[in-house]
Amino acid sequence: QVQLEESGGGLVQAGDSLRLSCAASGRALSSPAMAWFRQAAGKERDFVAAINWSGSDTDYSESVKGRFTISRDNTKNTVYLQMNSLKPEDTAVYYCAITPGPYLRISVHEYDYWGQGTQVTVSS
Repeated sequence: QVQLEESGGGLVQAGDSLRLSCAASGRALSSPAMAWFRQAAGKERDFVAAINWSGSDTDYSESVKGRFTISRDNTKNTVYLQMNSLKPEDTAVYYCAITPGPYLRISVHEYDYWGQGTQVTVSS
């Protein structure tokens, strides 16, 4: 099994920044792709950002492009999400996900393992 542990969520004001981290442990996957998704109350889980194994390829949802940056440190089995210029509509539970790679994937159905989620709340 693979375990994912997210951290870094919290309550911030509009315009602030947060950095989420997600550390993977347990069974090693083959060149895994990793991603962040989010789920607002009463809504479906949506794609936010993804990164391939080497970190050379990333993809973002249109709603966060230019404000969020995904990165990874494979020596620490960790993926990060730097979130700048946060808006109230970014409020959600943010989930980290991982799947065998090496290419990035953006569909929730393509990820095999998920973290428990971390709450991000942005006040206006």
